[in-house]
Amino acid sequence: MNSIITSMRYEGQLWVVAKGRDMFYDQLLYLVNSIDLASNNLSGDMPEGLTNLSRLGTLNLSMNHLTGKIPASIGSLQWLETLDLSRNQLTGTIPPSMASITALNHLNLSHNHLSGPIPTTNQFQTFIDPSIYEDNIGLCGPPLPTKCSTDDGSSSHLPGKGKTKNGEAKGNQKLGFYISLVLGFVVGFWGVCGTLVIKNSWRHAYFKFFDDMKERVLLFVSLKLASRQGGR
Repeated sequence: MNSIITSMRYEGQLWVVAKGRDMFYDQLLYLVNSIDLASNNLSGDMPEGLTNLSRLGTLNLSMNHLTGKIPASIGSLQWLETLDLSRNQLTGTIPPSMASITALNHLNLSHNHLSGPIPTTNQFQTFIDPSIYEDNIGLCGPPLPTKCSTDDGSSSHLPGKGKTKNGEAKGNQKLGFYISLVLGFVVGFWGVCGTLVIKNSWRHAYFKFFDDMKERVLLFVSLKLASRQGGR
């Protein structure tokens, strides 16, 4: 039995601060499969060493004062079945590696300050209860009603950001339209009128052309009226 334990021995180390006491674990970490430190007034960042507990099945750190980000390497806890980090002050995004914990069947990240899109692969497809993520204003994507910019390109997980970008794009389009309209008017107007002002011969020819057209129209109308009266 001793030989088996020696072959499985885990040489990691872990500091945990609970109720003002510093607790240092440097032996037998491989035997730890459940940690419940809920409501213990824990503060500071989540210990990175927690992710080295490869046999951990339950981790409950809810109702504390933890800050900072969820460790990016949390995906290494492949045996983790229950994770409760609710009611802390955690920030940042949900680490993509968390989606690789296929054993995870209970998750609670509510009442934090998390942001970004909620993963949609593996076990996260089964976490369809919005209460899991409630009171995280920056989170977006299913099962929350807030859409992410990657969903349809029209919104963002930061309130108002997508609308601002779309508003700026529409404003630029309108500005470009008005500029082209003014330039077209200026070029068209002065392209015709400018030459008439500068060139006397063109101006006389232009007005003579319209005088001739006026005479032809009057003559045509007079002939039509005369032909109708003669027919009666």
